[in-house]
Amino acid sequence: MLWHDATRRMALLGLLSLGACGFAPVHGTGSGADALQNRVSLTTPDTVIGFRTRARLEDRLGFATAPAYRLTVNLNVTRDNVAITEEGDITRITLPGQATFTLSTLSGTTVSTGTASSFTSYSTTGTTVATRAAANDARDRLAIILADQIVAQLAAVPLP
Repeated sequence: MLWHDATRRMALLGLLSLGACGFAPVHGTGSGADALQNRVSLTTPDTVIGFRTRARLEDRLGFATAPAYRLTVNLNVTRDNVAITEEGDITRITLPGQATFTLSTLSGTTVSTGTASSFTSYSTTGTTVATRAAANDARDRLAIILADQIVAQLAAVPLP
């Protein structure tokens, strides 16, 4: 019981010290991704994964009613057959993906550039319908991962 109280006090002191050092949460006011909230016009590829990435970015950054910035995202997603049986049947597919992005002002001044990358995979051993559903789910997961990485990187960008 004594150890639990000490741990609680240390956690409280830690939180108080974060406020004293100028720490601001990402979704707090005036800094990080919150400063971009509802202020970013998005450009993504006209593909299924581009649409899904855009939807996740809008979930995280909001819909720009009066944009001050433009975020341009380019996606490169490939398909790797990673498990093949002796008969030549593919049983597992990996989708490696990379998103390069540029955040700029509406006048064209680059504020930040970056790259996000990850992969997802899915099994092809089920029915055709199950395999197609698994492939769609893998693309959804990859889009979410890449968009979340982009937002995390933008949270650390000092804005003009």
